[in-house]
Amino acid sequence: MQKVVLAYSGGLDTTFCALHLSKDLGYEVHAVLVNTGGFSEEELKSIESRAKSLGIASFTILDVVDTYYQQVLKYLTFGNVLKNGTYPLSVSAERILQAKSLADYAKSIGAKAVAHGSTGAGNDQVRFDMIFQTIIPDIEIITPIRDLKLSRQEEIQYLKKHGVEMNFEKAAYSINKGIWGTSVGGKETLSSLGYLPEEAWPTQITEKDAKEVKLTFVQGELKGIDNEAFDNPVDAIQKLQEIAGPFGIGRDIHVGDTIIGIKGRVGFEAAAPIIIIKAHQLLEKHTLTKWQLFWKNQQAEFYGNHLHEGHYLDPVMRNLEAFLQSTQEYVSGDVFVRLDVKHFTLLGIASEHDLMASKFGSYGEMNKGYTAEDVKGFTRILGNQTAIFHQVNQQEND
Repeated sequence: MQKVVLAYSGGLDTTFCALHLSKDLGYEVHAVLVNTGGFSEEELKSIESRAKSLGIASFTILDVVDTYYQQVLKYLTFGNVLKNGTYPLSVSAERILQAKSLADYAKSIGAKAVAHGSTGAGNDQVRFDMIFQTIIPDIEIITPIRDLKLSRQEEIQYLKKHGVEMNFEKAAYSINKGIWGTSVGGKETLSSLGYLPEEAWPTQITEKDAKEVKLTFVQGELKGIDNEAFDNPVDAIQKLQEIAGPFGIGRDIHVGDTIIGIKGRVGFEAAAPIIIIKAHQLLEKHTLTKWQLFWKNQQAEFYGNHLHEGHYLDPVMRNLEAFLQSTQEYVSGDVFVRLDVKHFTLLGIASEHDLMASKFGSYGEMNKGYTAEDVKGFTRILGNQTAIFHQVNQQEND
């Protein structure tokens, strides 16, 4: 019996795949959950119990949260990456580490195939396949949902037929949880009009009173919250999520162009990532120069798009990471944030590297580093070529 490694999350799609691969295709199924954060211990135990009830050969959890942060999330923070100005790459970023981890695991157990539950209409199929064909080119890739063109209702009927018990009402929504946010897809996101109902959001709103928090960044990384220091930024991210998530912050619907050329919508909640990115971006506005900000924005947008479309293994990504890392030397300080129901406000920053230091002047009021005559001469030289152009062409037109 041939071994297949299945990317398993415990949701509807991967539960179907586990059963189909073993019962219908006769594989020895080794289900692997690659944990990129977002799961509680209770959830992991529940997922393991369900997996083992399906008659698979083994179930394994690979914890890659720290690796995920060090190899991906750190750079998404440095780059303030939000796809289309909205989406923090909650799912697309984690798929890269999941695929890499699955490929390595498949090699370690001598599997002849790897399988994932991607449909034929989204981005994940490309991300998984690209990583697999690069790292394990000789291992077969099996995608039951894509190949059989199954609807979620057809999957539910199949599982019920085989006596699988799960919350099928909840399974009507496709939920992917990770430390960098949770995506939520359902009937409301299948068309251009519709918003997810309150009950569809994994984190319910339980906080109603505004709260202020202080975020401390050290060379671009979140290392403190309200004077509590964290050696590992992963712990800081999770702590901020605990604080901000119950406010319903970071909920939105992302509309984007898929890798395969169609438009798509997906809901997501990402309280901590959105706050971290916006707070980090504000701190950079104070601590980086104009041209640092300009070039970093250009490189970061490309980095985010390239990662989103599955090109993490392209060597240019390591070059861009080195650039992003180099910009963070002086991005240290505190950012003050007020949390409210469904939104937050950046109140300001405090940093010894703040380029808005008052000893150099106050914008719109007073300067201390130059004279009025300095500005007159500077302005004349700065606009000299433009003035010459208009004078020459005005004479020619007369």
